[in-house]
Amino acid sequence: MVGWFEIPVNDMNRAKSFYETVFKVEIKDVEFNGLKMGWFPGNNGEYGATGTLIKQNSYIPSKEGTLIYFISKNVQIELDRVEAAGGKIGLEKTKISDENGFMGMFIDTEGNRIALHSDA
Repeated sequence: MVGWFEIPVNDMNRAKSFYETVFKVEIKDVEFNGLKMGWFPGNNGEYGATGTLIKQNSYIPSKEGTLIYFISKNVQIELDRVEAAGGKIGLEKTKISDENGFMGMFIDTEGNRIALHSDA
């Protein structure tokens, strides 16, 4: 049911570099009347929401509040890139259950808490 997400940032270049490094994607710079955004790539018609990094005074990075889960083939792949990209591991790869796979969590360079989920 998630249609879009926005991750608050203080430093767009730093945040883009972090997410591009961790997820091996290209984030596109977009600006709407002074509102700076960094769009994550589309899903090519596949299931799942896409979203943006966003820099605006009313958006404040935080470890509290809503938690976004990025889908992964294997949570450990992205977790292994987090610290080198300037983030911190919040939760190592953890088995949820046989039916529900694995999760992990990190704190990005802006101070946001972000989670990962995979079947393997």
